Amino acid sequence: MVRKYLKIAWYWLARFGCQVFCALVFRLRVQGRENVPKGGAYILAGNHQSYLDPVFCGVGIRRRLCFVARDSLFIFKPFGWLIHSLDAIPIARDKPDLVAMRAIIARLKEGEAVCLYPEATRTADGKIVPFKAGFGLLCRRSDAPVVPVLVDGAFEAWPRQKRFFRPGLVTIWYGPLVPAAQMQAMSNEELADHLTAILRQMQNECRQKQGKKLYDYES
Repeated sequence: MVRKYLKIAWYWLARFGCQVFCALVFRLRVQGRENVPKGGAYILAGNHQSYLDPVFCGVGIRRRLCFVARDSLFIFKPFGWLIHSLDAIPIARDKPDLVAMRAIIARLKEGEAVCLYPEATRTADGKIVPFKAGFGLLCRRSDAPVVPVLVDGAFEAWPRQKRFFRPGLVTIWYGPLVPAAQMQAMSNEELADHLTAILRQMQNECRQKQGKKLYDYES
């Protein structure tokens, strides 16, 4: 029991440090907090622009999250220990990972909130690539609602082609919750496509408000 409370305290301490870092370096803007449930299980599904996306998504809300991270991030022992201490679940990127799926569903069944990135890798050009059908399967089997979360500005601050990040303006937008009952009526592919479309629309709405160039998803 003591270990559990220490783990929770460590999470909030780490979150506070990340919050200060984001405020100073990225002038983080957050909107849509009212769309995020204050309790109970849900999946926080975001677009993947940079290594810092879990930090951005986590500091925007006052809810302890369980993060899903690709298994290769655990290879470097110090970093692997760090993300493990913050309750990250390793998942294989290039093949179906039933062990990880079961672990994620178990956390959701226990009423926890899980943050993951259904594109499975960071964007190469800022665009949102179609979500994997396996994400739709996960949503339907877990019977948990989904909160789409948009990250904008992180690609400009730290694209995958660069070794180091630079200061910038990052916006986090938590979109309207998608109920579990609505998702049960869709196939895995339909659900993945539906959530991809939601985040793409949110992305271009956000960029339009900031006077940025919109991404063309029609061609």
